[in-house]
Amino acid sequence: MAEAYEGGPRTLTVNGKKLRINIQPGVEDGQTIRLRDQGAPGRNGGPAGSLYITFRIAPDPRYTRNGADLTLDVPVSIYTALLGGQQVVDTLSGPVKISVKPETQNGTRLRLRGKGFPIYKQPGQFGDLYLRLDLTLPQHITEKEKELFRQLAQLRGEAS
Repeated sequence: MAEAYEGGPRTLTVNGKKLRINIQPGVEDGQTIRLRDQGAPGRNGGPAGSLYITFRIAPDPRYTRNGADLTLDVPVSIYTALLGGQQVVDTLSGPVKISVKPETQNGTRLRLRGKGFPIYKQPGQFGDLYLRLDLTLPQHITEKEKELFRQLAQLRGEAS
């Protein structure tokens, strides 16, 4: 996915002949390009045909791609979700700091404009990155922490 994001030169060997192509940023899985006169020789000494190259982009386990837009699940601690705070999110263009509002609910979606995938053959234009906040519960809490949660539940009238 990184190579499709950045684009750049690539050398291929086809029928014993080395071809240098330039992959455009934002190319999609299954997209095909045509290289004229780079295919098999024509019949009876005719001109060479076209070579068609179909791109296969391995999916990135972190992102779901929809055109130039990406979706990323971001784990957020329950404390940050309740109280609000800052969190660093890794994007394909580098880390970005986001603000999480107090009382953020699980599954909340945030949009980071222009932090998605490049738009094919439109230099400098990018899709959006959608963040889906996934609240994480603390593990291995102490007895004191459990007692504090019980007290909080009683204050809110939610004690069992």
